[in-house]
Amino acid sequence: MANENNVTELIFTGLFQDPEVQKVCFVLFLPMYVATVLGNGLIVVTVSISKSLRSPMYFFLSSLSLVEICYSSTVVPKFLTDLLAKIKTISLKGCLAQIFFFHFFGVTEILLLTVMAYDRYVAICKPLHYMNIMSHQVCHMLVGVSWLGGLIHSIIQILITIPLPFCGPNVIDHYFCDLQPLFKLACTDTFMEGVVVMANSGIMSIISVLVLVTSYVIILVSLRNHSAEGRRKALSTCVSHITVVILYFGPGAFIYMRAFSTFTVDKLVAVFYTVITPMLNPIVYTLRNADVKNAIGKFWSQKEN
Repeated sequence: MANENNVTELIFTGLFQDPEVQKVCFVLFLPMYVATVLGNGLIVVTVSISKSLRSPMYFFLSSLSLVEICYSSTVVPKFLTDLLAKIKTISLKGCLAQIFFFHFFGVTEILLLTVMAYDRYVAICKPLHYMNIMSHQVCHMLVGVSWLGGLIHSIIQILITIPLPFCGPNVIDHYFCDLQPLFKLACTDTFMEGVVVMANSGIMSIISVLVLVTSYVIILVSLRNHSAEGRRKALSTCVSHITVVILYFGPGAFIYMRAFSTFTVDKLVAVFYTVITPMLNPIVYTLRNADVKNAIGKFWSQKEN
């Protein structure tokens, strides 16, 4: 069926049609992307060189920040250049590549957030055995499994998409390539493909949410036996992670619950999880974490000296 393709180039409708509004969006979103790369990059570098940030929690935070840079860079640079272009085009192969990496890094991030919830569970509920359970080898294995899970998920999604014939039209009602908008352009019925890719994403998300919820339910129950000061310290390490989980899963759930429809509001929500959330994550973690703030301060003071 792949031989039936005669579409080699796709056109995005974009976020807005008004050229002036697009220029305003460019001025607004470019600093956000720069802040995403610099903020998350600063966390990666700080955790790598700081001797005070050697615990598993910061190793996972560094891995999450690296994934955030990759995830945002899959969509945002192309989005920014398109905001200044009259006709927003992408090759079919480029579209498939964007879909592959978007899902790869997106699911890797979901799995890392799940791993971080497990880390908090072990730290709070089994503090005496924490360093034995979350050993150096185990931490690297959990991060590796997260990347592998994202890779397998993305391979499945793209293998379902590649055989579809695209013979026209070639206009995607979005500002980046994703599966459901692309499926609408296929010259065949894609209902079953849509169900399969939704099930693939849904199963991964449901399992992750169940692990997240279970971890924090157990944590909250176990905190009843802690002192007030102990509860405060334990919860302070969880609030940042919970905030990031809500920022990530909330908009994503909204989009995929409405996956078979396309409205301007869906594009705006997509902007939130492709542009805004990756920028907020380093802010959320550094503002609420004295160790990270101190390590960043030492890093900059050393550079100045």
